[in-house]
Amino acid sequence: MRITGTGHASMLIETAAGTILCDPWVNPAYFASWFPFPDNSQLDWDALGNCDYLYVSHLHRDHFDEKNLRERISKDTTVLLPEYPTTELEDELRAVGFTKFIKTTSGEVTELDNGVKVMIQALTSPTDGPIGDSSLWVEDADGIRLLNQNDARPTDLAAFKKLGHIHAHLLQFSGAIWYPMVYELPDAAKTAFGKQKRERQFDRSLRYIDDGAASHVFPIAGPPCFLDDDLWQFNDIHGDPGNIFPDQQVYADYLSDNGHDNNVILLPGTVADVTAEGCQVRQPVDDVRGFFDNKEQHLRDYRERQQPVLEAAKRSWEHPEIDVFSEVKRRFEPLMAEAEFISAGINGPVRFDLTSAKSGEVVESVLFDFVSREVRRYDGEKCRYRFSTQRRLVEHLIFTDEVDWVNSLFLSCRFSAARIGQYNEFVYTFFKCLSEERINYAEGWYAEQRPDEENINLQGWVVQRRCPHLKADLSRFGKIEDGVLTCQMHGWKWNLNTGKCLTSVGHGIRAEKDPDA
Repeated sequence: MRITGTGHASMLIETAAGTILCDPWVNPAYFASWFPFPDNSQLDWDALGNCDYLYVSHLHRDHFDEKNLRERISKDTTVLLPEYPTTELEDELRAVGFTKFIKTTSGEVTELDNGVKVMIQALTSPTDGPIGDSSLWVEDADGIRLLNQNDARPTDLAAFKKLGHIHAHLLQFSGAIWYPMVYELPDAAKTAFGKQKRERQFDRSLRYIDDGAASHVFPIAGPPCFLDDDLWQFNDIHGDPGNIFPDQQVYADYLSDNGHDNNVILLPGTVADVTAEGCQVRQPVDDVRGFFDNKEQHLRDYRERQQPVLEAAKRSWEHPEIDVFSEVKRRFEPLMAEAEFISAGINGPVRFDLTSAKSGEVVESVLFDFVSREVRRYDGEKCRYRFSTQRRLVEHLIFTDEVDWVNSLFLSCRFSAARIGQYNEFVYTFFKCLSEERINYAEGWYAEQRPDEENINLQGWVVQRRCPHLKADLSRFGKIEDGVLTCQMHGWKWNLNTGKCLTSVGHGIRAEKDPDA
């Protein structure tokens, strides 16, 4: 099996059944904030796009690149479609011209031609990507197996491992979030929280690597880079120990320090031939470490090439003809009316301050009241959750009828946030579900959740086996220190003496001291 790196989470997999192109992201995403790192725009995308199969893992725009899919990927290709609870991914792929689909069943093997098999595992909670994320397993005719986990966070890898030894495991290791950089916190606090976030990312990836026990590990799906001057400080080139966007070389060194020397860095153009005996790698540069040592110059040159793209994007954001308050009220109040579980979870007002792009001053403040379920103008009320962003960005969200402000505005990092108290996942679930289809799916998902009655013994405690957050198996992902349980899947924490979640509102855990310990 041959794997050719094409940037970020994208790769071309060559099998006996033909080629599979995965997540071909090239163009900037999230209000032109994220760019692929390293630059992959100079690859021959017309040749890459002449593939036999296409796999788009989910609708995050650093995986679903509408422009590249529309213009450069052959419409003769067959799409390997994950089984999601909504049809949004299929609808968007059809909208850019694809007509041939193999609709897979989550967790079931599908046979392609010439003895090649694939399996796609779809994750479908409201917090998995934009209503869904997935991983792709491929077995070639000669028995070589690949797992492209990309961004997905399965509760375990048993479904893949039972199909045979994994030879190539590709997975995310770097940040894909806005926390803690955008929060209005002292610099020292941001650094401390960033270090914790960075460590959790590494720990989680290492846990998956240990579980997968693959012959070779490929760090992928990050980091993005930030070429706009307003966001330049987010690149991991400034010696900040709290930066959550470490690059591939940093993570490869971490793996080596932890006893994993079987890692392969995929640059755009890297070719890796994976066999049962080993992995032969051809890199597009003579010195991979030297490339990363010269990362800042690469980014500066990249920024200069992309300036016209950035400037054109910014010109497209302004829509002064839009009455933001009236449009938000008209669109959001019907959704708030349907959001029984989400509104109860937020249980208060959320404030958006809209600022001038020129002066930075607040020109309008909109309040989303999840108690009365109405949108009104802010009038000095106390708010536990507050966001601030340029008015023109919200104008653009309205103009494009964006149904997911989380995976557009928030991932852009072009905002600031403040909160009183804990993180509240319901806030972000609502702003991810700005369509009737999405809000009803999320409400149904929350309605179906039931307390987990199975207990486990863990380090002197009896606790429920499944994490109250997203049902990870705490016998595998749970760690207890000083009476605090951490689920290493997402870093959520509980005080076991009280059962209270220390990370977010709600989500209490059932726990008691083990009398036999």
